[in-house]
Amino acid sequence: MMISDAESVPLIGAEVPRAAGAAVKSQSTLSVTVTSDIDAVAPIWSNLTQSGIESPGQSFGFIRHWIADRTIPVNDQRYVVGFAEGNPIALLPLHRQARRGLSMFTWFPGTQVGCNAPIVDQSALASLPTQDRCRLWKGMTAELDADLLYLPFIPEKCDGQSGLFGELGTREPADILYRSVFSCWEECDREQRSRSRRKHDRQQGDKLAALGSVHFEEVGDPADVHLALDVMFRQRTARFKAQGIRDVFVEDRLIDFYHKLAEPASQVDVRLHVMRLENEIVAVRYNIVDGDRMFCLISSMSDDPTIQSGSPGKQCLLRVMQTVFESGYTMFDMGAGITDEKRHWCNVQLPLNHHYVGLSLKGRAAAAAHRRYQNVRAWAKANPQVKKTVRSFAHWRDRKSAQPVTDSDQL
Repeated sequence: MMISDAESVPLIGAEVPRAAGAAVKSQSTLSVTVTSDIDAVAPIWSNLTQSGIESPGQSFGFIRHWIADRTIPVNDQRYVVGFAEGNPIALLPLHRQARRGLSMFTWFPGTQVGCNAPIVDQSALASLPTQDRCRLWKGMTAELDADLLYLPFIPEKCDGQSGLFGELGTREPADILYRSVFSCWEECDREQRSRSRRKHDRQQGDKLAALGSVHFEEVGDPADVHLALDVMFRQRTARFKAQGIRDVFVEDRLIDFYHKLAEPASQVDVRLHVMRLENEIVAVRYNIVDGDRMFCLISSMSDDPTIQSGSPGKQCLLRVMQTVFESGYTMFDMGAGITDEKRHWCNVQLPLNHHYVGLSLKGRAAAAAHRRYQNVRAWAKANPQVKKTVRSFAHWRDRKSAQPVTDSDQL
């Protein structure tokens, strides 16, 4: 049932009586509570993520900051908690949106993070019989007042546990998540860099060094952080324009969000890696840390052709990988979608799926249509000729929009 915020606080905001990971017996007694108050679920959220997160989208601090920056109304927030034997084992933090006459619940940060997933006690959820997991997800989604629940980019496995979300709606293959998982830099270097790869990296490093003094650092001073972010977003804008891609940071007004997130007051552990050439920033990586895991959300490099000959982006990443695994981190998440750098560095690939739950006739029709669209989109992305045509059209559109308006254009 839908409960008011005043009623939800004592029910789901109380101290959690069981440590995450305790077994749940078969034929469990399942229940669900719903609130629009993020603070009411803070203790449960903290308990369920104590062993680590799969994405910054599961970080309480990240989501709370996102809600404040986006000024999301309380009435459009939902936090659905599933209980087994009175113990919380699953949490869905959701944002209600209206799109083309459709009311839809989805993740708060959308595609700003590499993947997303329900926040769960993995051991407890895995110990539930399949029919109980099905009952749990159906009970949690039945409490939502919308046409559709759309949960994109959920990994098939979380910390090696598979099948946790198999009963959550209808799945559609989406993408692949790429991660580098190693116990130390020596292991990463040995397994991911062949002799020819090391030679190539040295040659690129020599080219960059020939242009001037090269310096790599993790930026700590707040003033330097914001200066580096300004450079990073200028570099990203230039890259998006060259690729004919929509500049999501500018058009969705996200630059200020990432600036604020990098401030100590945000309570989100942001690490900024920067490479300088003659003290000028030529490459940046924006990362979020949780425990021994680091998630790279944004990367950029100089668009100067002379500097690009030294591959500053790849050289920066080489230093990042060495720094990350020498510092005791065990996972470096590089997000979804294949690139050369992910091919070179990532030894873990996780399939991602979109999950759909139609909550009304209109929602079920929309889900079916969107699944067909995703299939066509995946085919287009895999077809080089189609990608070339789309990119050419984007460049033509950008040139057309940049031309001055004449009298004949107004007719």
